[in-house]
Amino acid sequence: MTAKANESALAAVAEGRHPNPFSVLGPHVEHDLLVIRACLPGAETVAVTRNGGADAVAMKRRHPAGLFEASLPHDGGEIPDYRLRAAYRGDYTAEIDDPYRYGRVISDYDLYLFGEGNNVRIYQKFGAHPMTIGDAAGVHFAVWAPNAQRVSAVGDFNNWDGRVHPMRSLGASGVWEIFIPGVTVNQRYKFEIRTQQGGLLVKTDPYGFAFEVPPLSAAVIYADAYEWGDSHWMDSRAEQGSWFHRPLSVYEVHLGSWMRVPDEGDRYLTYRELAERLIPYVKEMGYTHIELLPVMEHPFSGSWGYQVTGFFAPTSRFGAPHEFKAFVDECHRQGIGVLLDWVPGHFPKDAFALAQFDGTSLYEHADPRQGEHREWGTLIFNYGRNEVRNFLISNALFWLREYHIDGLRVDAVASMLYLDYSRQEGEWLPNRFGGRENLDAIDFMRQLNTVTHGEEPGSITVAEESTSWPSVSRPAY
Repeated sequence: MTAKANESALAAVAEGRHPNPFSVLGPHVEHDLLVIRACLPGAETVAVTRNGGADAVAMKRRHPAGLFEASLPHDGGEIPDYRLRAAYRGDYTAEIDDPYRYGRVISDYDLYLFGEGNNVRIYQKFGAHPMTIGDAAGVHFAVWAPNAQRVSAVGDFNNWDGRVHPMRSLGASGVWEIFIPGVTVNQRYKFEIRTQQGGLLVKTDPYGFAFEVPPLSAAVIYADAYEWGDSHWMDSRAEQGSWFHRPLSVYEVHLGSWMRVPDEGDRYLTYRELAERLIPYVKEMGYTHIELLPVMEHPFSGSWGYQVTGFFAPTSRFGAPHEFKAFVDECHRQGIGVLLDWVPGHFPKDAFALAQFDGTSLYEHADPRQGEHREWGTLIFNYGRNEVRNFLISNALFWLREYHIDGLRVDAVASMLYLDYSRQEGEWLPNRFGGRENLDAIDFMRQLNTVTHGEEPGSITVAEESTSWPSVSRPAY
């Protein structure tokens, strides 16, 4: 870079405007020097340390907002291990493992499949995942925001300051990622997104595995360590296959209203308490399955879970994710299957969630004649966009595989299949053949059934469908 361009890039990073922070921050070999840059707002001094802190080189402040730089001799070999020692007011000193010395984590193949709409386990890559790289324990963050100018991970670990951890752009995929050493489970986080227009959005993680108790909305870093005890049930489910020729008797229940604790302020039962009280009742009444109204995280309790903002997390109203797993586990041990209401038909407009996620209509259609349920006050997924379809398909498989759910009752299918659902003349757009059928939604339903029945034999899909469209829940083979 020229000196002028270099100053411009440093200012853009320090002010949270740079679209490619890894090109500026971290270690860079420039001729016979190793140049290390760090953006640490609030730090009074910063030093690069090596050899366990024995060697320290003071960094020069290059921007008043907290951009520091140091130049070290470099012989052309591997970049040496180093740390950053930052001193703050109040005699506080932090030893920092620089996130910008680590390479990318998500592979090109994963991005290719995601772009195709076929990475059915993308939840294993996106979101927040504790991991160890080399000898550094931390958390890898990844999110899809293709129209953002800059994306940062913000949370308890950086005082919610978007200038501290701007993420790496993975090019045309629209995916952003960063590995941050030292971040631990149970810390809260969101993503700060700078739009192309320069506005700032703070969004919760679409792939978050746990959340704060509503009305708070931050995602919570979660590590799965639950040990299942339902192997007999799961093996039997796979071996027996389809339920088309076996009797089902289903008890539908909303966990938030089935029973309360009046002596304790009419509070909800926890997942563990529900296992103790609900399962014996269902067994006594002779049901084979429990069908749960949506347990995915949602901000408005009055929606009964049908306005989802956290598609990959059970609501924290009743306990932690591992406690919901224990509920499902106990159902299976007692011979009861678990069905889950699943809501791929629409999502709420809450500003912290999916709506206008990167400043554009990303998960929804831009045209309200396709992208909005005016009667419900919600937005409609764009089933024709591969990445959106991938989000939903992977979410369906996530509940069947990771939470051992036995089947999905797909909500509001009629609203997905018909472009004129609850619309007057002139309020909807016909498909390419001039009809009212939503061809993208039909393709989505076909892929949903193919993937779920193929990946999880014995699982069930049930359509909540009011127009008698044939075979909407059958596999397409």
